[in-house]
Amino acid sequence: MDNISPEPIHVIGGGLAGSEAAWQLANASIPVVLHEMRPTRSTPAHQTGGLAELVCSNSFRADDHTANAVGLLHEELRRLGSLIMTAATQNRVPAGGALAVDRDGFSASVEKALTGHPLILIKREEITDLRTLDGNAVIVATGPLTSDALSQSIRSLTGADQMAFFDAIAPIVYKDSIDFSKAWYQSRYDKGDGKDYINCAMDEAQYHAFIEALLAAEKTTFKEWEIDTPYFEGCLPIEVMAERGAETLTFGPMKPVGLTNPNAPEKRAYAIVQLRQDNKLGTLWNMVGFQTKLAYGEQTRIFRTIPGLENAEFARLGGLHRNTFIKSPELLDQTLQLKSRPGLRFAGQITGCEGYVESTAIGLLAGRFAARERLGQDTTPPPVTTALGALLGHVTGGAEAETFQPMNINFGLFPLADIDDRPPELRGKRLKRGDRKKARKAAVCARALKDLEQWIKDTGA
Repeated sequence: MDNISPEPIHVIGGGLAGSEAAWQLANASIPVVLHEMRPTRSTPAHQTGGLAELVCSNSFRADDHTANAVGLLHEELRRLGSLIMTAATQNRVPAGGALAVDRDGFSASVEKALTGHPLILIKREEITDLRTLDGNAVIVATGPLTSDALSQSIRSLTGADQMAFFDAIAPIVYKDSIDFSKAWYQSRYDKGDGKDYINCAMDEAQYHAFIEALLAAEKTTFKEWEIDTPYFEGCLPIEVMAERGAETLTFGPMKPVGLTNPNAPEKRAYAIVQLRQDNKLGTLWNMVGFQTKLAYGEQTRIFRTIPGLENAEFARLGGLHRNTFIKSPELLDQTLQLKSRPGLRFAGQITGCEGYVESTAIGLLAGRFAARERLGQDTTPPPVTTALGALLGHVTGGAEAETFQPMNINFGLFPLADIDDRPPELRGKRLKRGDRKKARKAAVCARALKDLEQWIKDTGA
């Protein structure tokens, strides 16, 4: 290993992206110093000092890699040896067709792997100024909760204003406080095991009373400088959704379709609240889509009007935190390197991707690009026909810089695929109207995995 430099690469941030980047570097025989400020200094959203702590949902979303963009990204990460995906699989809890995890077990698995790796040194310290690491290869993966001091350092270095929005957290309920004479187990359309969610039904009067209470309730107040900061559209607080129209929630997190209340089978629910298992023991359940900025006392009062949750006890109430990201399409090259400073890369949500899996993906790519650059190897990005390449392309130039907003992986980021690119077993079948969209998704997924394998072979990735 004479070609391996003893100089470490520094990774700032021990979240999903930073943990993944460190793992990829170390497995390429590159020494790593992983800097994490917690628990010395915490954030408004974190509750522990654990690496890769999940601060919002415990779900990595859909796990189907044959016709779902998120599931496809899961599969691509698995094929590239992702630590985060390995830990998620090891700590999986029932969630229908989704990949959800026991959050404490997941974080512990990631931390055990990183602390046990001989090439990774973890330093529990806050980096407040990037100039202290001048001359070093660095990956900044501080996520949406980058500290004020480091945010200022990034702003000074990039010469560009950073943007911020608010991200809301959903409450978690103790299962033994749920009334199952009113609530019941069922997955929407009976997917997965068919019983992966707990459901609470509302009739029309109950629903509209709930909406009125949401609209009238006391909300978290903003500081003067925060007032005009926009929310991320994919994670809106329920009261913000309610402000857009009384029926909005019945088409969102409270939609009643695909579910039948066995406690009242003759009566169709007007709205349904779902809870998803949040830990392996099954003692904690997350209120799906119930991100909120309601004051704590109001949350307890209003959520206990939901049938089945009248006596609910909350392990965690909803909250609100600021989310920060840079104008990546303008600032970063195709290997996530800051154009104005070679050797400095950004990874994870600070680049403007959104979601656990997406953050992990950009962390994996940043780690691999940095490692391969250090080793003098090919740093060609993955094809845009892959989920990794499509997400990377959006962040580093596919999006308009002036209107750039955080983005989840979705089929709109991929080039169109011909239906004949479907897996062989699906080709030649006559498609009914409405099935062509599904066929194109299947074609995109099949093409992506084929192109990923070719990229791995061509580049030695």
